[in-house]
Amino acid sequence: MSSHTLPRTLPGWLYLMGALTAIGPVSIDMYLPAFPAMAAGLGVPAGDVERTLAAYLIGLAASQVFYGPLADRFGRKPPLYAALALYIVASLGCALASDVDALAAWRALQAVGGAAGIVIPRAVIRDHYDTRDAARALSMLMLIMGLAPILAPLIGGQLLEITGWRSLFGLMAACGAALVIAVALTMDESLPRDKQVALSWRNIGRNYLALLRHRRFLAYALAGGLGMAGMFSYIVGSPRVFIEYYGVPPQYYGLLFGLNAVGLIGGSQVSARLLRRLPPERLLGTAQRVLAVAGLAALALTLAGWMNLALLMACIFIYMASQGFVNPNAAALALAGQDGRLGVASALMGTLQLSCGAATGLVVSAWQAAGPLPLVAVLCACACLSWLAGQAAKAFA
Repeated sequence: MSSHTLPRTLPGWLYLMGALTAIGPVSIDMYLPAFPAMAAGLGVPAGDVERTLAAYLIGLAASQVFYGPLADRFGRKPPLYAALALYIVASLGCALASDVDALAAWRALQAVGGAAGIVIPRAVIRDHYDTRDAARALSMLMLIMGLAPILAPLIGGQLLEITGWRSLFGLMAACGAALVIAVALTMDESLPRDKQVALSWRNIGRNYLALLRHRRFLAYALAGGLGMAGMFSYIVGSPRVFIEYYGVPPQYYGLLFGLNAVGLIGGSQVSARLLRRLPPERLLGTAQRVLAVAGLAALALTLAGWMNLALLMACIFIYMASQGFVNPNAAALALAGQDGRLGVASALMGTLQLSCGAATGLVVSAWQAAGPLPLVAVLCACACLSWLAGQAAKAFA
């Protein structure tokens, strides 16, 4: 691992890592305003369209374990090329899908392609920086990728009004093609040849088994993953709650969604600044307490019958701002001490986190009760479990 220090001016390759990481949020957030229109166009209930998002999350979670060993064996760039090519083809398949089952299948394949954008950038950052600078870099990365949940629903809502929902997937394919060009032109290989790990089932199994036995790694991975799972419950459930229950027009849904993304970005940037003088363990612990309080407050307000759109937005904003601290610090702490298997560690962490997200997405889409209770209850459970995982990580340190 390099001992480079993170400069005040971000290097160009780090912007590219942010764009690669953003491909996942873009693929999710851009089509959220189109859920009602897609359900009407395909002649299915809204819950069936929500399950295409769950299919994407499942594909994203399951496929990451393959990219880790590939990135540790062949370097960081070759797996990216293959993954982005698959992402482009699958995006076009989504645009041409004739029924919801075909759309779900193409979405799952699209996720397999997009998964490399989660695994490989984290490994590249750890190739360059130590734990504290990696946490700072990951926090700054969220500033770049955080534009996706702000802009993607806005773009999706406007494009939906002009050209219909199928064009959204055509735009995703174009974004994938632009990333292929950017990787070719601006990204250098960060894994030295002498650190490449032989690709064998024995090596892969040994590395994953060692990580599954590494209690501190698992606790930090779940601390971040369970907080992220709450975010995914919000992503899956918010179109139904905002558009159908509270009556927000689809073209304005992106504004509310983007406001909460501002909280995520703001929290991550404050975290990056505080990391210059505070350890990531301390920032993570404080943020997780706020995360749990926000979730419990939202549940209490809903059960008491006092919840309205403004209060729901306030609770979610606090949750997202706290998650801006939790995500990068938990990831950096989980990857600490994993030199020699960073790709595998990043992949397993992503798989655990996205599995949590897929599970919460399925729960929210299956829980068809009117009002915000399904969303709020799952959000609260994720926040409290994230806090418990953080406490466990301290005990294993």
